[in-house]
Amino acid sequence: MAKAVQTLEPLREQVVQHKQLQALSQLLPRLRAVPAAVVHTQTLIDAHRLLEAYVGLRELEQLQEETWASLGGLELPVFEGLGPLAEALGQAVEAAVGAAGQLAREDPALLVAAVRVAEVEAGRTTSLEQAPRDWRQRCLRALEEGLERVHFGTPLLPGPGALAGWLEALRVALPAELATAEALIAPCCPPHYKVVQLWAHTLHGGLRRCLQQFLEGPELGAADAFTLLHWALHVYPGPEMMGSLELGPEADVSQLEPLLTLENIEQLEATFVSKVRASVVQWLQKALDGEVAEWGREQEPDTDPSGFYHSPMPAIVLQILEENIRVTSLVSQSLQQRVHGMALSELGAFLRSFNDALIRFSRDHLRGEAVVPHYVSYLLAALNHQSALSSSVSVLQPEGVVSGALAPVEAALDELQRRICRLVLEALLLELQPLFATLPSRRWLSSPELLNNVCERTALFCRNFWRVRNPAFQVLLAEAERTVVLQYLCALMQGRLVCRSADERNQAAERMQQDATQLRDLFLDLGLEESVHCAPVLLTLRKLLNLHDPTMLGLEVASLRQQFPDVSEEHISALLDLRGDVSREQRLAALSFLQDGPQPSPRAGRRALFSLVPAPTPSPSSCLFSGSCA
Repeated sequence: MAKAVQTLEPLREQVVQHKQLQALSQLLPRLRAVPAAVVHTQTLIDAHRLLEAYVGLRELEQLQEETWASLGGLELPVFEGLGPLAEALGQAVEAAVGAAGQLAREDPALLVAAVRVAEVEAGRTTSLEQAPRDWRQRCLRALEEGLERVHFGTPLLPGPGALAGWLEALRVALPAELATAEALIAPCCPPHYKVVQLWAHTLHGGLRRCLQQFLEGPELGAADAFTLLHWALHVYPGPEMMGSLELGPEADVSQLEPLLTLENIEQLEATFVSKVRASVVQWLQKALDGEVAEWGREQEPDTDPSGFYHSPMPAIVLQILEENIRVTSLVSQSLQQRVHGMALSELGAFLRSFNDALIRFSRDHLRGEAVVPHYVSYLLAALNHQSALSSSVSVLQPEGVVSGALAPVEAALDELQRRICRLVLEALLLELQPLFATLPSRRWLSSPELLNNVCERTALFCRNFWRVRNPAFQVLLAEAERTVVLQYLCALMQGRLVCRSADERNQAAERMQQDATQLRDLFLDLGLEESVHCAPVLLTLRKLLNLHDPTMLGLEVASLRQQFPDVSEEHISALLDLRGDVSREQRLAALSFLQDGPQPSPRAGRRALFSLVPAPTPSPSSCLFSGSCA
């Protein structure tokens, strides 16, 4: 039997070949038509008759499957063109779906045909050992790629300075694109395509990648950084775009990632602050240079309608800073806080530069390198500038910022006020020191001429103080009065005069009373409130000179200590020397009251006086106090 089977094997092979030949002879008329059918189908593809082309392709593929089955898996060369033909149809379907936005308006039938071909192909099965053609996924990818190509292609990226226009175009185009998807494209596709969601997510993803690419390029300017931050954080998610009420739940925008990452926002905020800082520094320096250039003019400073010295510089400085702080509130609180900190930092630097400029201005004037005709007047104008900045600096405090943020700037403003006052008072000292060089003296005892000269010179010097606004006016006038009194006390402590008799002591006491009255009247006429006068100290010292019984000096010393806790033994000794009739024992007894007498009661707002008066060695330069204007 085994040998019989072996002898039948060639017969079996001939039977198989006979069957194949029989099948081939039956299929031969159809096989001869395959090349023409391939050409015809390609013609249908080229003519965008996709459904007809797909029918033709399927007929050819069915013939191929039938032939393959009949010939026992034998592939015939006549079917070699079906693979390229199927790929050509797939590409045509993909191209049609990729232009869905245009076709939905111009030729929706072609779009529907392309989608139907892809869907039918998705449900097809084949007996051939071929990889499945996933035209549905190719269509979905084509939808995404076509949409991104239209709006976010590389040639469409904005150039320098064109970002605002590009974003504005997107603000109009993207909602229109979503509306088109919902109204025209979605009806052309099966529901499981989720066209509106696909459109929303594809547009968002494309825009997100485009912005990432854009941020990796050259650093943006301040305007572009601000525009992008505002657009991405407010316009894009707002009611005009992704937050539109017309955008239905099928868009599923709640699942979208933020358009900008935290790193992007940090980068843009840092860029904006850096660029704005450079601009602010430039503008502030320009404002300061313009103000400094005014100081050397032959004319007095400009005045406002009320007669006060005035300059636009403070308003310019605050406007520059306030506008930058205010506009950032349109973006985010974090950016506003950054710009607020930058503004305060640059304002502090500006105040230090202003302070340094005043020092150079004063130094050059006093050394004679650049004599200024209206030196004091421009110092008074600078004091008004400080007052204007101090009274309006609160506009730089946005809501939500801690209240202590302005403390460094306020401290710098106070320091600037002290500097200006000190420069003014130094100029006053130069006027007064020669006049106090002969006080006290015998001539001083007998004539008011010396103090008359002091008052005249002081009144002339202070004649323009009224052009300074309150409260700086009162501060400056009070320090001027204090400077005069300090010079008076400095002169008394120099030991230039020793009374030789009770009559001279009475004369000295009377002269001090008249001097105190004259100084009080002078500064009252200038506008100083009487409550802050320092001249009454002369009336207290007058009692020490006018006391007839030296043994009672201790009580007067104790009274003086109560009123002026900073009075020292050296000051008391110098005053006792002026009396000229105090023995060593009486001096020691009087001085003992400084230590043994009742301690002075603390008083709020008490200012140093005697501690600023050197005794007994004269040192005119140290007579300038280090009080509120030091």
